Amino acid sequence: MYSNEEFISQILVEGELLTESDVELAKSQPLEGSVIQALISSGNVSEEQITQTIAANAAVDAIDLIRTEIPEEVLAKVEPEVARRYRVIPIADDGVYLTVAVADALDFELLDTLPHVLGREINLVCATPTAISTYLQQFYADEAAAESAADVFTVIGQDGEESVDPNDAPIIKLASNILIEAFNMGASDIHIEPMETSLRIRYRVDGKLIEAANHPKRLLPAVIARFKVMSSTMSIAEKRMPQDGRIQMRIAGKEVDLRVSSVPSNHGESLVMRILDKSALLLGLPQLGFLSDDQATFENLVTLPDGIILVTGPTGSGKTTTLYACLNYINRPDRKIITVEDPVEYEMPGINQVMVKADIGMTFSNALRAMLRQAPNVIMLGEIRDEETANIAIQASLTGHLVFSTLHTNDAPGTVARLADIGVKRFLIASAVRAIIAQRLVRKLCSECKAPVELNDQEMRMLNIDRARALDSHILGAQGCDRCRGSGYKGRIGIFEIFNVDDEVRHLINQDLTTPQLRKRARELGMRTMREDGIRKVLSGMTSAEEVISVTMSDGD
Repeated sequence: MYSNEEFISQILVEGELLTESDVELAKSQPLEGSVIQALISSGNVSEEQITQTIAANAAVDAIDLIRTEIPEEVLAKVEPEVARRYRVIPIADDGVYLTVAVADALDFELLDTLPHVLGREINLVCATPTAISTYLQQFYADEAAAESAADVFTVIGQDGEESVDPNDAPIIKLASNILIEAFNMGASDIHIEPMETSLRIRYRVDGKLIEAANHPKRLLPAVIARFKVMSSTMSIAEKRMPQDGRIQMRIAGKEVDLRVSSVPSNHGESLVMRILDKSALLLGLPQLGFLSDDQATFENLVTLPDGIILVTGPTGSGKTTTLYACLNYINRPDRKIITVEDPVEYEMPGINQVMVKADIGMTFSNALRAMLRQAPNVIMLGEIRDEETANIAIQASLTGHLVFSTLHTNDAPGTVARLADIGVKRFLIASAVRAIIAQRLVRKLCSECKAPVELNDQEMRMLNIDRARALDSHILGAQGCDRCRGSGYKGRIGIFEIFNVDDEVRHLINQDLTTPQLRKRARELGMRTMREDGIRKVLSGMTSAEEVISVTMSDGD
């Protein structure tokens, strides 16, 4: 971004825009290696203030590049490859001097090079790096890349299909590029967030948020409006109330749905898009992370004729993906499967899916009552939220239906207490529930760069692994490469805790045991905890010790 961050930091301190402590703090935790970027993100100083300071020290003008109208014939004075390489934008040409905008007017090596590269005498002005990037993307974008995007990206709307056109308006291309980049990175969410002076784009990849870009704040209304138009159901005029929508698109031949949510914030509308890759519907149980013995147990459970099977865990732990994989596994023409969801995340062929609409009285409980009159074999509830829904689900399971649902609990045995807390009688829990599966997601080691490592004493102690067992195992660690963008991880798998409710466990539930007592007895009966399942995956080289330790910190066993 800037050629000499040390010098720029110093002149910002001298100009009383920063303190020495601000700079030292940024140096201790630079953002993506950049001290200046860390200072901007912390809110201590803005890009505009930095640009004004650099311009003053270089004795040049600072301009608002986004508001500057540049004739096309002036833009043509600089070849696209040169503009992109040196990050320079031509502003005006008086026949003698070519006025160009750069981000760092104190980069003397660049200033010596530009006259030779451009073959002209130059007059310099200063603009923010974000504005430079925006102009480069709008007017000097790689046409081959734009045409390639048109081949891979199509929006499926009510009026047919709409492909990316290299001649589209810059905002349309920017929105399309955001979606394509997120998909190529394997992101699960796209966050478009208004900051005080900028528009921040972040992607959630393998559970971790990655900052992708910062754009001028003035682009916010146009970017939000573009995604609302793509969703077809969201109002561009409404900016004061939350809205939900859906975007259907095809990228590289794969159909992808986006669940769109907008909320007003103190700096403008914030938009989050959850990417729902329909290929997840085809996941088998091994792809979810089940090892062979747990897979056999799970296959037996999902083919039971009746009862309730619950999948538990916090938000983002993969519960919905597990439920859809179960339905896909048992989806056959001789079974009628109905789901009640809020909202319907994936459309599955051969399955009747009902979306909750509380504003018209279509609640989970009302929808469930109606479903029972449809003579289903299998029912899937997106979530058990209250006593009424729980009791209807239990009655359905006791009258010959197999019911799948989710709950937000920390572990499998704790689900019994949770159901009792919302009002379900313990004898009904014991009679209806067949199994409870608690799960978390851990990042998988990148297959390209993972390498053998030795666990340190603390890791072996926390995972309860002795030195001999560690030496006999295939323990690998994260290294980092281009494929995984230096993280050492690519993709995620589940770690599971399967609590089978057999006759002895039913007796324990009826005895009104506390959760710790029930968990202890379940362990004695052979239940493997999530940490223990994670340990097996560390020993087999699927994930790292630090991943399992960080995800299962609350597992006290």
